Amino acid sequence: MPSIEPSTEKLQKLVAEATDESPIVMINLLRYRNRAEYPQGSDETPCSGEEAYQRYGARVVPMVGEVGGKILWRGSVKHVVIGPAGEEWDEALLVHYPSRRAFLTMVSRPDYLRAAVHRSAALADSRLIATATVGSGF
Repeated sequence: MPSIEPSTEKLQKLVAEATDESPIVMINLLRYRNRAEYPQGSDETPCSGEEAYQRYGARVVPMVGEVGGKILWRGSVKHVVIGPAGEEWDEALLVHYPSRRAFLTMVSRPDYLRAAVHRSAALADSRLIATATVGSGF
């Protein structure tokens, strides 16, 4: 089942843990639609899912910086070596935030919410995984 938006339960858990001031890295796994699917009545120019995600990124990357975050890495996915059959991804993205609160501050901004329409239109499926550092070695 495709996952584009966070469930209420998962979002509530992230909010509940927002008092933890340790840094997080968000792992984004992205599968694009062939054609972006904007809401009915949208005046957005038709484009591919990947192009719609670029529209989203152009608006959101400055916001990431404004809350103290940064893009650590972005790359195309070549092979899923371990994972369920049929779960394929186009890109992966790692984004560092100084805290959960910083991430939540960003995604609750009105300008972020306006930009998120491009993300929703772009994606056929996604995963967003919040991670925290556990140590420097094995």
